[in-house]
Amino acid sequence: MNRILITGHKGMLGRELERVARALGKEVIGLDLPECDITHRKQIERAILDAEPDLVLHAAAFTAVDRCETESDLAYLVNATGTQNVCLAAQKLDVPLLYISTDYIFDGEKPHPLPYDEWDAANPLSVYGKSKWAGECFVRELCTKHFIVRISWLCGHGGPNFVETILKLAKERDELKVVNDQHGSPTFVQDVAPELLRLVDYGAFGTFHITNQGYTTWFEFAKKIVELAKLKMRIVPCTTEEFPRPAPRPKNSRLSPRLYENALGNRMPPWEDGLKRYSKER
Repeated sequence: MNRILITGHKGMLGRELERVARALGKEVIGLDLPECDITHRKQIERAILDAEPDLVLHAAAFTAVDRCETESDLAYLVNATGTQNVCLAAQKLDVPLLYISTDYIFDGEKPHPLPYDEWDAANPLSVYGKSKWAGECFVRELCTKHFIVRISWLCGHGGPNFVETILKLAKERDELKVVNDQHGSPTFVQDVAPELLRLVDYGAFGTFHITNQGYTTWFEFAKKIVELAKLKMRIVPCTTEEFPRPAPRPKNSRLSPRLYENALGNRMPPWEDGLKRYSKER
């Protein structure tokens, strides 16, 4: 597949996907705001049909989790209806579509420390999770050839993420409380982007979980960030109840990568390695 169209190519993951694809010699067409809006069906359809790609990587999304709670109409418009529009265009061309989804489609109530498998029942708690699950449903219903890839705790250059938040706060505070009862896998765009393209080349249609290896909590993640940066801010553990947010978070965001590993015979690097590379590249 030599001609790839990426929606949301200006975003954190979209930028890395474009960089990796070009490095592999692929021709890349990027679509993003303000030039192209996936919520305008005719506009996005015309853009995709005119581009005639061999593959659509659908990375565009409204990912501001807490804002989704107060801007639910926009969340569903972008993450659900926007995805529907992209799917309809991809299906008209009969080309594969890869959709980026999230651990937030689960409620996090699976007993710790069991990870979620791809076939576990979805039960999203937040508007963000519900709108992304709606997007998944459109992909399955409308695209004959599709990949759905769920990623957790995404971090990377060129966009807001937990690493940058902690580093910013470390310059402003001496102490910070961070929740220690939410578990997941920090995943770095420089690690996951090449695997997404490998999955496409392998032709393994279906639903997959791809994250960096290993599990941690936000508290332990924050401690590692501060340690690598050689900063002095003290990280203090707290519970989710002590740090309420507008959008509920799943306490167990562990995703099992079994199907991805079986398909490609490969494993993602540990999240600690991803963080070290990210820190060196800042």
